[in-house]
Amino acid sequence: MKGFLQQLFDYNFYCNKKIIGQCSGLDKVPDNCIRLFSHILNAHHIWNQRMMQSPTDFGVWDLHDINTWEDIHYDNQRTSFEIVSNTDDLEQRVEYTNSKGAGHSNQLKDILFHIINHSTHHRGQIMVEFRNAGIEPEPLDYVYYKK
Repeated sequence: MKGFLQQLFDYNFYCNKKIIGQCSGLDKVPDNCIRLFSHILNAHHIWNQRMMQSPTDFGVWDLHDINTWEDIHYDNQRTSFEIVSNTDDLEQRVEYTNSKGAGHSNQLKDILFHIINHSTHHRGQIMVEFRNAGIEPEPLDYVYYKK
């Protein structure tokens, strides 16, 4: 399970780097792409901090300048990789309070998968924004990544 989660986080890292690279090369990044990618970064950070029982630095919908994306993304990836690598029990429950103040509990493995799935969902929305702006998005399919 650890190996598969590490592969998924590598894929997530690869895809986010592609988005960062593509946005960095644009004269004008669509506003909703900035909002959605900032949200991807924020949510990943928030979930990492919840798993480590640490305070968060970002709100769910905080906006980030494109020049900070790579650093935040790298820190998120490094932290998730450390969580996966250093845990002895991926089925342990993590208690946390969500952004609305409600208490919850989920297994560590489910939170880790949620980070990947959540990022994939919003990258799909970014691809639609690109197409609507006349920008051809780079393919991010998992099977192409695995080739």
